[in-house]
Amino acid sequence: MQVTKINKSTIIRKVIIMVLCIAVGWYLKARLTPQMGGMAGMGSGTPYVLTQQVKTADVSPKKSYIAKVEAIKSVDLKPQITGYVEKVLFKEGSLVNEGDILFIIEQKRYLANVELRQAELDSAKANLVKMERDYKRQKSLSKQNYASKATLDTSESNYLQAKAAVAQAEANLELAKIDLDYTEIKAPFTGYIGKANITEGNYVTSSSDNLARIVQVSPIRVSFSVTDKDVLENKLAQVDNNSLRTELVLPNGNIISEPLISTFSSNEIDSSSATITIYMEYQNNGNLLIPGNYVDIRVSESEPKVAVLVPQAALAQDENGNYVVVVNEDNIAEQRRVVLGDPVEDYQIVMEGLKPEEKVIIQGLQKVKNGQEVKAQLVTEIQEAK
Repeated sequence: MQVTKINKSTIIRKVIIMVLCIAVGWYLKARLTPQMGGMAGMGSGTPYVLTQQVKTADVSPKKSYIAKVEAIKSVDLKPQITGYVEKVLFKEGSLVNEGDILFIIEQKRYLANVELRQAELDSAKANLVKMERDYKRQKSLSKQNYASKATLDTSESNYLQAKAAVAQAEANLELAKIDLDYTEIKAPFTGYIGKANITEGNYVTSSSDNLARIVQVSPIRVSFSVTDKDVLENKLAQVDNNSLRTELVLPNGNIISEPLISTFSSNEIDSSSATITIYMEYQNNGNLLIPGNYVDIRVSESEPKVAVLVPQAALAQDENGNYVVVVNEDNIAEQRRVVLGDPVEDYQIVMEGLKPEEKVIIQGLQKVKNGQEVKAQLVTEIQEAK
C-alpha cells in the first residue's frame, strides 16, 4: 500500500487557517452579543436580569358551549285579500319600524267597496226610520180599534226586518273596512326585512307566496344545550338573571359582554341526548348578533374571582418548595416563597406570597442570590423599545 507524505508547510497553513477561524468566530460573537456579555457582568459584578410585573385577572371557572342565535319574533308577511300590488314601500334588507307600511294592494277598489257599504247602511237606516214610524202608527190605531191585528203584525214584522237590515249593513261596512285595512300591509314589530318576494304589478291572493319576511334583532335570543349533569351541578335551568355572567364569542373572535335580560330553560330533558336547552335573551346593542348564526357562549358566576397571576418562567423550586425572586424598588433581589394554584395558560395562580404589581425575575434566576443587587429591566420596556 502506498503512503502519501504530508507536506510540512501544508500542515502549518491549515493550522493557521483554523486559528484564524476560531479568532474570527470569537470576535463576531463578541460584536453580535455585546449587551449580553455586559448584562451578565461577564461572570462578575452586578447581574443583569429580566423582570415581569405580576398581574391580576378574573379566573372564575367558565363553561363554554356552542350556541345558536335566534330571533324572538319573526313573521312571514302574507296577503289577506286579492288584488294587484300597487306599491312596495321599503328598502330590501333595511330596518323597518313597527307600523311602517310595506305593501299597498289595489286600494281604490276596496275604498270604493267601503263607500258602497256605507251607502247601503245609510239606506237601511232610512228604511228603519220609516218602518218604525209605520209600526208606531199602526200600534196606536190598533189600540183605538181602527187597525186590524193582521195589519199591526205586518207593520211590526217590517220594523224588525228593517232593524236587522241595519245590523247587516253595519257588519258589511265593518268587513269592508277590514279589507281596506288589509290593502296596507304593515310591519307588526321592529326588525330587519328581507327581500321582496312579490314586486309591483303582481296579482296576489290569500294563498300566494309570502310577500317578505321580518326578523326581530333587538332584543334577541341565544339558545344552547347543556347536559343533565350541568343542570344538576350548576343549576343553569333555575338561575335568575343576576347570578350568571356570560360572554359571547363571535365567529371573528370578537367578544360581546352584555347583561342578561332574561333566561329560561326548556321544560324537559331530551332523552335521546340527555341534554336540556337553555335560552338567554340579550338587548343586542350594535346588532352584532344575527339570527341563524352560531357563537360560543361562556358562562360563569356573577361574582368574579380575581387572583394574582405570575409567569411560569418566574417559578423555581427547591427542597423547601416553590419560590420566585422579587426585585424591589431598590433593585434588590428577594426570594419569596409562594403557594400555587391552578395554571392559566402561560401563568400560574399564586394563592399566597405575592402582591399585585410586584416585579419577578423571569430570566437570570441562576445568577442571582437572595439579597443581591441586580440590574433589572422590565419585559414591557424591551418590547416598547423594539
